[in-house]
Amino acid sequence: MKLRCLFGILVPLIGAATALQAGTDRDPLVVTASNATKNQLLVYNSAGNLMQVAPTEGQGGVSGNAGGIEAQGNLLAVVNFGSQNVSLFERRNDGFEMKQLVPAASSPVSVAFGADHLYILGTTKVESHRMYGSTVSSNPDGVVTLVKADGSSAQVGVVQDQLIITEKSNMIETVNLLPDGAVSGIPTPVQNIPANVNAPFGLVTRGNNAYVTIAHADEISLVRNGKVLTVTGSGTQHAPCWLTLVGPFLFSSNSPSKTVSRYAVHGQAIVQDAAIAAQLNGSPTDIRPTLPQARDWWP
Repeated sequence: MKLRCLFGILVPLIGAATALQAGTDRDPLVVTASNATKNQLLVYNSAGNLMQVAPTEGQGGVSGNAGGIEAQGNLLAVVNFGSQNVSLFERRNDGFEMKQLVPAASSPVSVAFGADHLYILGTTKVESHRMYGSTVSSNPDGVVTLVKADGSSAQVGVVQDQLIITEKSNMIETVNLLPDGAVSGIPTPVQNIPANVNAPFGLVTRGNNAYVTIAHADEISLVRNGKVLTVTGSGTQHAPCWLTLVGPFLFSSNSPSKTVSRYAVHGQAIVQDAAIAAQLNGSPTDIRPTLPQARDWWP
């Protein structure tokens, strides 16, 4: 029997406080979405207590995706798959306040923030929306159709002057960004995709590096400058699905194995440091750091 990622009914972002807490003294929060027909933002404190329930004013229903919620500063973007839009929230002292709904060109599955853009990955397209402070333009300044565009899109991330995108039907691709940050041109499959590629899924980016799970092949790959440079097996742990970076370490959550693995990453190397860094009671559905400014302090 092949072990696979568990594409659950929630669209979680664990440790959203990494971005939301940066530069503040506020306590970290964990946020997720109900993904129900009437989608809701659920906000928990670090002790696991529910602090707030806020309607997204959209419909859920997404599955088989990663990065369905993304935070930058005090802003939080949440996908509404069923209503084909994205909710934008802003953190206030007493919780999150709904700011606006941003229409999407296709049903959204993943979001990512750039320096001055919100990028929305849908089932068939990826698009860019310019940001003006804490407001996002409702009209995209770029829309690009994906390579496969078959509804298998999983996650989008930002790598310097490009986006990197996974489609579970065995495609990892890049989309160029114009100098102003808008998406442009046609997507390009990355070079050296492994011959045994099976369900590219979760990813995490830093600088010009993107670490991408090949979930059903039990592998993690390093993509840089449009090429797969390194492929590392997950060893005894199956279906690494989601990734996060903390300093020199890459962590993967392995859904069917109910574990978290740790890898040391440097240069082009991905070296498994601990096959089982943590054993979990259930199957993990996402992973993010909770250290303040964890994405910023490591060069």
